[in-house]
Amino acid sequence: MAARVKETAVQEAEHLRQLTEEGVKSGAYIYPIRGIYYYLSHRDLWSPLTSKLVPTITTGLGVTTFMFVFTYLPQAAIMAFTSGPLAALSAALLVLSESSTLTMVLSKALLIKDSLIDTFDGTLIARGQSELVAKERTVKSGGAGNVMARLGKLAGKPFAKFTPQAIIRYFMFLPLNLIPIVGTIAFVVLQGRRTGPQ
Repeated sequence: MAARVKETAVQEAEHLRQLTEEGVKSGAYIYPIRGIYYYLSHRDLWSPLTSKLVPTITTGLGVTTFMFVFTYLPQAAIMAFTSGPLAALSAALLVLSESSTLTMVLSKALLIKDSLIDTFDGTLIARGQSELVAKERTVKSGGAGNVMARLGKLAGKPFAKFTPQAIIRYFMFLPLNLIPIVGTIAFVVLQGRRTGPQ
């Protein structure tokens, strides 16, 4: 039995080493930085998101305040039994995680979904991929100065709704946060694997 556990651990470590090596070699970790630079250097792309900035920040602050006022103390009290002196910190991290999830769901569903689509499509047009954008929306000709002015009506919605299955899975994994330190890490990793890139 011990040999099997050791063999499994060695295989997992080797797999993790290979993934890390591939990630470092690919240079994919630079893409977010390049994307931020590209976005900041192309003011045409700012218009869809700047109009949604204040409502999104207000939503985030409101949700976080609400969650701390109404859910922090009960969660800290429950975690005091499982986490001991780390209960206050674990509860604060849990409330921040829950607030982040609620803010993301609310802002994507109600505020910024169309703005994200417009920004992405505007970036594609600016990079000379008008034909690709034209498959899902009308693209106006001309508009050499402002790429956002070339965007027409969407033919379909590329973002899927937040499904009931995803909500059920979230609440199923939520009790993992009751396990000190490791539980919160496991919760974040499992949520990331389910909702992150495949």
